[in-house]
Amino acid sequence: MDRTFVIVASALGFLGVALGAFGAHALRDTLTPRDLEIFETAVRYQLIHAVALLGVAAAAARWPDVGTLLSASGWLMVGGVVVFSGSLYTLVSTGVRSFGAITPIGGVALLAGWATLGWAALRSGG
Repeated sequence: MDRTFVIVASALGFLGVALGAFGAHALRDTLTPRDLEIFETAVRYQLIHAVALLGVAAAAARWPDVGTLLSASGWLMVGGVVVFSGSLYTLVSTGVRSFGAITPIGGVALLAGWATLGWAALRSGG
């Protein structure tokens, strides 16, 4: 599990940096200031949770007794990034504002991932 989360974190981090650079350079003159702000929010949350996944992987190596909780935490974060950031990227790139309706589902998944990580830390034996 910890290796998988490092691989996924690497992919999310790589894509986050690439999309951030794309937004800063290629989209600056094509998006409205509000859409650029939305795009930057998507990138920020993606990058934050790429780093968080590295923390989940480290915790999994240290606390194998709560591996199931840590696995749930990591996958909630991955799913949250896909839904939260993905819906914002889609909203900005297509102009279809209804994609914003699913963004909070991703946000709830991210919150659940953090809560589950905390719960795993409380439950760990060492």
